[in-house]
Amino acid sequence: MRRTESSQNLYEVAEPQYGFFTTKQAIEAGYDESKHGYHVRAGNWIREHRGVYRLRNFPQPERPDLMLWFLWSRGRDDVPQGIYSHQTALSLYDLSDINPAKLHMTVPKHFRRNSAIPKVLVLHKADLDTGDSQDIVGVRATTPLRTISDLISEGKTDRTLLKQAITEGFGRGLVTRRQIERGDVPSEVRAEIDSLIEEGAGAKR
Repeated sequence: MRRTESSQNLYEVAEPQYGFFTTKQAIEAGYDESKHGYHVRAGNWIREHRGVYRLRNFPQPERPDLMLWFLWSRGRDDVPQGIYSHQTALSLYDLSDINPAKLHMTVPKHFRRNSAIPKVLVLHKADLDTGDSQDIVGVRATTPLRTISDLISEGKTDRTLLKQAITEGFGRGLVTRRQIERGDVPSEVRAEIDSLIEEGAGAKR
């Protein structure tokens, strides 16, 4: 395969990933693994983490960390397993003034890593249903309702922020009564959501 073909293939893979790509994706694009070190030394690629690279000349995204750790969570099939959740998902949807210092990610219960978990990450383990997450800014995040439900269940988020998230979610149509009624929301969480909605309504009176 000619280099021009390899470059084009890799760019097409990396473009929707903010310029990031994995070792396996580079190989599938036509780059022999023995040549990856050369492209790093030559300045064509930047090695961001083990098995994760970025095209040097690709425009720098606003939040490169989101894609980096999303790709870090990939399984043996090279498909990312991590889904941004909890405080991080709430921030991505801009549903409150929360500004988490670390990235919260939910991974499957069977998720394992041989190396230490990066300090920037807080991992939550749960086997999420397909409907519990959605695409946002090129990665996956728990839905607004699932995010709020997880934060209520965890019990570590300030109630004012939760109230703000509920009010904002309803106001923008990201959370609806129908979703709550038909969703798999624990009864105690649903009761707390109803309480937060009532408090929010009362504050507007």
